[in-house]
Amino acid sequence: MGDQAFITRVGYKKLQDDLAALKRRRPVIAGQIQEAREKGDLKENAEYHAAKEEAAHNERRISEIEGKLSGARILEDQGDLPTDKAYIGATVYVKAEDGYEAKYKLVDVSESDPTNGFISVDSPIGKALLGQPPGITVKVPIGKAGFSLDILKITRE
Repeated sequence: MGDQAFITRVGYKKLQDDLAALKRRRPVIAGQIQEAREKGDLKENAEYHAAKEEAAHNERRISEIEGKLSGARILEDQGDLPTDKAYIGATVYVKAEDGYEAKYKLVDVSESDPTNGFISVDSPIGKALLGQPPGITVKVPIGKAGFSLDILKITRE
């Protein structure tokens, strides 16, 4: 973990909130484990095994988020980021082959929310747009034939 990632201030705060919630969950899970342990034979105790699995999952998520936060760089703190190409944090205005126009904000996977136009730079559309300038057409490899998007403009909103 600990890889450097660019993230918005809102995304950083959300990760901090998620981490705090996971840490608050620790004593609850510990109580579930203790309660299940008191019910007897651990080999055949489904509640015990479920609680142990939940504890392991919770700790994995804590570790992932701590790693992400430790390497995070806040986009808004990076000064004037260029708009000559689609980079993380950019808002990209596109037009599809069928005339449909959309705008996508390129974000880290942890901030991805496609229904609201926040697409991960690791998604097929994000990968196709990343590093591309306005005025070109990119091919998005989704479906059998894929589809094309014309990059109309790039801003920092």
